[in-house]
Amino acid sequence: MQQTAPTSTAPAKRMLSEQVHAHLRDAIMRGDHAPGAALRPQDLAKEQGVSLAVVREALVRLVGEGFADRLANRGFAVPAYSDRRWQEIAEARRTVEPLLLRMSVERGDVDWEARVRAAHHRLTRTPVFVPEEGEYYSSAWSEAHRVFHRTLLEGCGNQVLLETFDRMWTASELTRRWSTHRNPHRDGVEEHRRLEEAALARDADTAAEVLAQHLTLTAAGLTD
Repeated sequence: MQQTAPTSTAPAKRMLSEQVHAHLRDAIMRGDHAPGAALRPQDLAKEQGVSLAVVREALVRLVGEGFADRLANRGFAVPAYSDRRWQEIAEARRTVEPLLLRMSVERGDVDWEARVRAAHHRLTRTPVFVPEEGEYYSSAWSEAHRVFHRTLLEGCGNQVLLETFDRMWTASELTRRWSTHRNPHRDGVEEHRRLEEAALARDADTAAEVLAQHLTLTAAGLTD
């Protein structure tokens, strides 16, 4: 009986799809594709030197992550500023995150306090913008920002709620970048300082209020 030799076609396609997915995700987050801009599979396939199937697979993943929309009979596009989902995500975050911060203030120990202090220090020392990364804030600052916000909430000790935060944070990444770009005079440094100060002072009411305002300003930055 003749045996069929193993093929590397499937793994190679998956690797290509991963590369195209990462490239497109980074390009959207850098602002290379404007909000509402079409993402034409044929053009992207030619640009990347890959098959149409590989590009479509990457685009479908981006849709699942909230970085692209699938349009009926019209292909794919970057989400628009006016998409209702951004306000719904902001509403969800304003409902969940201040509650988690209250829990952290009440339950967090000295180690949590030290982590919050360190995360805030790293955030303030990380350059917000890097010219070679495009018009939006840098990937290093983005990560420092995420770590600061998550560390504030980690004192709650509830992993299920923290996983909910992780999902909402990923879903709102584009809104943060767009809002920051559209509102360059917003004093995010002061907002983060007030968050750290209230949390470490164990002032749950003020910390929750400051966080709710912080999230509201981000969502408001997308409205005209």
